[in-house]
Amino acid sequence: MIDPIPAAAEDAKKASPSTPAKAVDGLEKATFGSGCFWCTEAVFQQLKGVKSVVSGYSGGKTKNPTYEEVCTGNSGHAEVIQVTYDPKIVSYPELLEVFWKTHDPTTLNQQGADRGTQYRSVIFYHNEPQQKLADEYLKKLDASGAFDAPIVTEISPLKEFYPGEKYHQNYFRNNPDNPYCTAVIKRKVAKFRAVFKDKLKETGSP
Repeated sequence: MIDPIPAAAEDAKKASPSTPAKAVDGLEKATFGSGCFWCTEAVFQQLKGVKSVVSGYSGGKTKNPTYEEVCTGNSGHAEVIQVTYDPKIVSYPELLEVFWKTHDPTTLNQQGADRGTQYRSVIFYHNEPQQKLADEYLKKLDASGAFDAPIVTEISPLKEFYPGEKYHQNYFRNNPDNPYCTAVIKRKVAKFRAVFKDKLKETGSP
């Protein structure tokens, strides 16, 4: 689902400057969940300024969860991606814009046919500035009427991030002919590329 964000929401994108958790060499990190992490990973990998995307799990009670444990919904974890990005090229508010424009944040614990708490819409903030930006952006979106129903995105502090199994990483790139990739992810990526033409990496960029 890609809905235009009305001008009323633009103020949130211009809120206080972000100083998220540092990675290395001036890079920063962000963690999002918006349904199946294969889809989310495929979208953010194409965004200019994003250096790496790792699919994994966060927000639950199970230590070092497996994919099978997360799929039961009993672990409490959501499928998420952790993005390492260059804030000189892409800002945290811009990442939030991509996050909210590339999934439906009004369906509780569901994205399309994927249902369960592991598919919830969630932002795991790394520090107070990220929390403030996410909260302000959500309030602006709800007030603007960008979506037909209230936004149910969870905004919570990041406690633990567990990288997913190796076969989940770069899934769309490595499995372009997988039925789920051709039926779901390919269409989502095509919509993303159409909306964010000016924010795409150049062909061949990592």
